[in-house]
Amino acid sequence: MEQRETPRRGPGRPRRDERAATRESILLVAVGLFARHGFAAVSLRQVAEAAGVDVATVHHHTGGKAALYEACFGVVFAAERAALAPVLEDARLALPGGADAVLPVLHRLVDTFVDFLEAHPENTGLWLRRWLDPAGHEGLDERYAAPLYGEVARLLAAADAAGILHEPAPHTAVRSLIWALHAHAVQVLHEGPDADRQRAVRTFAHRWLRRMYGAA
Repeated sequence: MEQRETPRRGPGRPRRDERAATRESILLVAVGLFARHGFAAVSLRQVAEAAGVDVATVHHHTGGKAALYEACFGVVFAAERAALAPVLEDARLALPGGADAVLPVLHRLVDTFVDFLEAHPENTGLWLRRWLDPAGHEGLDERYAAPLYGEVARLLAAADAAGILHEPAPHTAVRSLIWALHAHAVQVLHEGPDADRQRAVRTFAHRWLRRMYGAA
């Protein structure tokens, strides 16, 4: 049986996995730069230099500066969803079991979120810079923050409706705790990790949950 030869790549043409790796490395570098300096202060040339590529390569993989900026939020959102979605699903499945089943999962959700923020503090920096310019880049919040916020808020609303816990303002509750934890991540970003501070933040978050919704 005659074997077909594997098609050869054209001269200088990167493999698909190489192209993906290049785009990923550019985005990771860009997230860090935008997180520390904001959109206006970062140029494509700076991103290219930090990623070890030329500006044309950045354009090829991500488009212009605005497209690159939005792609950074897409990367952050995908990573956060991957971390939180399994625990959110566990919480939804626990609803029929009542408070004894749901509250421990809410505590686990908080730990998962803090773990994520501490591992990726540049993601908080990226969002903080964006929030300081609320008139710019419309739609980022709706596409890359509201979906996860909404999932948690709907979970709390469902638990309230079922009489599992009392939460008349889930939207406000979710954002209150998230903002507090983002403040912690900003310290990690600019000052580095600190074991005592990290323990104190987790203690606060769990105490907040217990006082809001009961023991777990």
